[in-house]
Amino acid sequence: MDFEISPDLDKELKKIKTHDKLLAQKIEKQFSLFQINHFHPSLRVHKLTGNLGNIWSMSIDMSIRMLYILGYDGAYFFDIGTHDQIYKK
Repeated sequence: MDFEISPDLDKELKKIKTHDKLLAQKIEKQFSLFQINHFHPSLRVHKLTGNLGNIWSMSIDMSIRMLYILGYDGAYFFDIGTHDQIYKK
């Protein structure tokens, strides 16, 4: 599946690539899996509920999530962080 990354998330990913190489590698791996099969079990993809009902979550590892909106042309990723960080915004 094709995807785009928001400008804000792109800035955050560049910071991660500089400061946390292991996390950057995990993100790249998950993006690769997402492109092949956006419902791959290791992505632990799920649609959020309530007022976040149009947003999907993908796991990078057991503590880091990435949020996106799923559209006809692909996915638009816009946030990354721990469970508490991204769901409290």
